[in-house]
Amino acid sequence: MTNNVQVIGVDMIKFVKPGLQEPYNEMAAKAINGAIKDAGIDYREIKQAFAGYVYGDSTSGQSALYKVGMTGIPVINVNNNCSSGSTALYLARQAVASGVVDCALAFGFEEMRPGRLKSNWTDRVAANQHFQDRLDELAPEHSEVKGSIRTFGQAGTAYIEKYGATPDIFAKVAVKTRKHAMNNPYSMFHNPLTVEDVLNAPIIYPPYLTRFMACPPSCGAAAAVVCSEEFAKKHGIHDAVEIISQAMATDTEESYKDPIHLVGADMTRRASKAVYEHAGIGPEDVDVIELHDCFTPNEVITYEGLGLCGEGEAEGFINNEENTYGGKVVINPSGGLMSKGHPLGATGLAQCTELVWQLRGDADKRQVENARVALQHNLGLGGAVVITMYKKN
Repeated sequence: MTNNVQVIGVDMIKFVKPGLQEPYNEMAAKAINGAIKDAGIDYREIKQAFAGYVYGDSTSGQSALYKVGMTGIPVINVNNNCSSGSTALYLARQAVASGVVDCALAFGFEEMRPGRLKSNWTDRVAANQHFQDRLDELAPEHSEVKGSIRTFGQAGTAYIEKYGATPDIFAKVAVKTRKHAMNNPYSMFHNPLTVEDVLNAPIIYPPYLTRFMACPPSCGAAAAVVCSEEFAKKHGIHDAVEIISQAMATDTEESYKDPIHLVGADMTRRASKAVYEHAGIGPEDVDVIELHDCFTPNEVITYEGLGLCGEGEAEGFINNEENTYGGKVVINPSGGLMSKGHPLGATGLAQCTELVWQLRGDADKRQVENARVALQHNLGLGGAVVITMYKKN
C-alpha cells in the first residue's frame, strides 16, 4: 500500500423518516452524482465502485449505479451491518492505495422501515445470535428485549455499574448532539433538547435508556470519490482531503468479556490504536470527530475506546464539555446518528462527507475552527469497526 489516497468528492442527501424517502436507487444516484460533480471529474474516470447497504437484495449496488451510467466497471456490494458504508470506503481506499486503480467510488444507501431494527430472515440462525446468548448469561433479567436496544442498553447499565457514573451523562450527550444538529441543514431533527426532556422520555430499556437516547430509523444515501495523489494532481484538484490512516477490526474472544465489550469497545480500541500508530498522530491532535452514536451509551463508551479520555473518565469529559465547541475536540458536529439520522449503509459515507466539509472549511455555522485533522468511527455489531483519519492538505 504505497499510494496516498485522497478524497476529492463527497455528497449526501438529507436523511428522512421511513415513508418519506425516494426509492433507494434514486437516492443513491443523487448522492453519487453530487460527489462526482464535487470532484469535478468525468464519471468514466471511476474504475471501481463499492456499494454499502444492509436491507436490500444482491446487486442493489448495480441498480443504483446504473442510474448514473453503465460503464462496465466492477461493482462490489458490501453488507457489514451499520459499518457497511465505511467498509465500502475501506475497500475503495485499498483499491487505490494498492495501485489497482487510480480512482474509485464508495457509496451507501438504505431504505428502512419504521420501528426497531429487525432481520429479514426468520428461518435461520440470526447473525448476532451468539451475542444475544452471551447477554442471556450476563444479564438474564431483561431477556424479553431483543436486538440492538438490549445490547446497547445493557452496555450503558454495565458502564454505570462498573464506574459509578451518574446516568444523566447519557442525556447530556443527547443534548449536546441535538445542539450541534440545529446548525446542520442535513439533520433530521433541529429542535433543542434538555436533560429533563431526555430523562423523562419513555424508557425503552430499563433502567436508564430512554427513547431520546436512541437514533431514529431513517432513509438516505451518501457517496465519496477517492483517488491517488497523482490522479488529483493530473486533474488539477487542490481541495482534496487525504486519508492518512485507516483500520478495520472485528471481534475477538475479548468481545464476550462483558456488555461493554459486546458493543465494540475492544474493537474500537484496537482499530484506533492501529490508526494512531500508523499516522503518528494521537487523539490529542484530532480536531473533529464523527463517531457512531446509535445509542448515547455507545458514544460515552467510544470516548474511552478512542483514547479521548482514560477508562472510567468519560463522565468528567462530558461534564467539562470537552466534547463540543470550546473543548478538547468537537464530536459529531453534524448531529451524529442521533439527530442527523442513521440509514445503515449510508452512515459511514455521511460521516466521511461531514469531515471532508469540515477540513475544507465548508461546514458553515457548525464549522470547527482551524480543523486540520479529523477522525471517523463507524461500528457494525456482529461485528466490525472502521476507524479513518483524515488530514487537510
